[in-house]
Amino acid sequence: MTARGDQSKAGYSHRCNLTQLAIQILRQSIPLLFRLLPFLFYGFSFAIIAASLMHIKLNTMKKILFTLLCFIIALSTVQAQKGINFNYTYAAGGKLLMNIDSLAKNVSYDNIFPNQPRTSFNYLPEVHHLSIQINFRKNINIQHYRYTILIDDKPMVVNQPINEAQLKDSHAGGDEEIFRSMILGTFNIKGKVITTLLYSIDKPQDIDKAVFYGKPIPKAQIKGFAKPTPVVNGYSFGSLIDSKEKIKLNLTKKDDELTIIKDKSAIDYVYYTKIKDKQTNKIIFESTAWQYGGYIDNHEFMPHIKLNKTVFKKSGDYEIIIQPLFSQWNITPKEMEKYTARYTLAITLDQENYSKSELWIYVLRAVLAIGLAFIVILYFIKKRNQKKLAENEQQKNTAKLRLNAIRSQLNPHFMFNALSGIQNLMNKNEIDNANKYLSKFARLTRNVLHDRELISLAQEETLLDDYLQMEQLRFGFQYEINHPENLDLDITEIPAMLLQPFVENAVKHGISKKGAEGKISIAFMQQGKDLLLTVSDNGNGFDITKKNNGLGLQLSNNRITLLNDIYKENRFTLAVQSNPGGTKISLTLTDWL
Repeated sequence: MTARGDQSKAGYSHRCNLTQLAIQILRQSIPLLFRLLPFLFYGFSFAIIAASLMHIKLNTMKKILFTLLCFIIALSTVQAQKGINFNYTYAAGGKLLMNIDSLAKNVSYDNIFPNQPRTSFNYLPEVHHLSIQINFRKNINIQHYRYTILIDDKPMVVNQPINEAQLKDSHAGGDEEIFRSMILGTFNIKGKVITTLLYSIDKPQDIDKAVFYGKPIPKAQIKGFAKPTPVVNGYSFGSLIDSKEKIKLNLTKKDDELTIIKDKSAIDYVYYTKIKDKQTNKIIFESTAWQYGGYIDNHEFMPHIKLNKTVFKKSGDYEIIIQPLFSQWNITPKEMEKYTARYTLAITLDQENYSKSELWIYVLRAVLAIGLAFIVILYFIKKRNQKKLAENEQQKNTAKLRLNAIRSQLNPHFMFNALSGIQNLMNKNEIDNANKYLSKFARLTRNVLHDRELISLAQEETLLDDYLQMEQLRFGFQYEINHPENLDLDITEIPAMLLQPFVENAVKHGISKKGAEGKISIAFMQQGKDLLLTVSDNGNGFDITKKNNGLGLQLSNNRITLLNDIYKENRFTLAVQSNPGGTKISLTLTDWL
């Protein structure tokens, strides 16, 4: 098993040792049950007294007692599960896995750092109890491995061999492969640091280190700043500039570097540094590793970072940000501020990195680039708009052709129905009515066959009036066409024969069998900028949820769909209301007036 390849980097759950979980639940459930015994006694006593008073049958009494017992067992089980959750396992680094408290949050696990390739860091600030498990592949010589456990840098186990008698087969991390596993121990980690060291006697120099950090990580502190100067044997840091919240530094031609010196800690490797230009709000420098040597405090080399002077392009304020570098840690930026150290550097450069001529060249280049980009963008926008207009025009023309095709189907449909009406009157030997019908039909035919896309409301009213007079000769119903006085019918235009199919449907399927009791009402109304057209009848109605097989209505629905494709800014909305007392068709032309 390699140091890194045997566990997944993500947290993953798997079913672990169910026996351990059951034992833990029982250990915590039994004391709770003993604490609840007095309540059980009083509860059972109360139930027995209540049963005697209320004459409850024995079977009912058993149900009550069983329910109360189940409730207590469930309560104790929930209480028991507040300990370590062995159903959810985290990678802890190398060959290690860990289980922690069920309710623990703010967990960052198996973190690896650039300058510590064999060290895994697990940050557990809200964890109280921790179980550490080690896993070996079956082809590994387990007898050669030794481990050490430190608690707060004090040895608890030193160079301990693996007890093969305690090894059990398991699917480490939910892997299909069978591993040999054992639990190194269960620890109270709150406020402590537990460190494990694992190595093989074949390669004692390769030590896998895992740190379990159970207390808050402190903010890093900068000890000071130094400007190294070259000497014969290397560099001299010279005098140390004390750190403050805001430090003013002058960088001259002789100053090539700036060194940031941090206070030393056992976990220097978890901190990374970045520098932000406060004027542009951009990160200009990042470092994930600290160097040692050159500056000594209390006989120890202090961690530091060297910056080349060219990092600072111009004079101004720069912010140094030092914070933990954890990959598996989901916290908000506000919470991260608790761990973040910030310092402001006020840098003054003797000579700016850019001359004025260079600045002018850069400005000119930027202006030319912006101008060229603007011209290119404008060209493509214009080309795209032209293409879009052409496509819209093509769609509109296609919709008009399809609309004309539908109108060409409506006209024969209308004339066929009219001729059928004349035939019906002649068959009844109503010669006078047939002649009147034929006279109306002649004028109506001229209007219907007139190939115009739009007609005025006045012409639509005349067409509907002629048609209703024709059908009135056959069926004897009553009708009315209403409109307000402020609506000018002569200048308001609508698509030709827009309402005729709905009026025809009201006659044929609505009031044809009612005779003189039948009534049709047609209304033209203005609602703000919308034009509302309605056709109502007092027929028997129909089920609007069922598909209607009438050709006229199908063509009208298709026609409204095409009209919406042509008049995209003026939507045509059709609403149908029907009940046993009649039917009402409402057609709204949005923003038509």
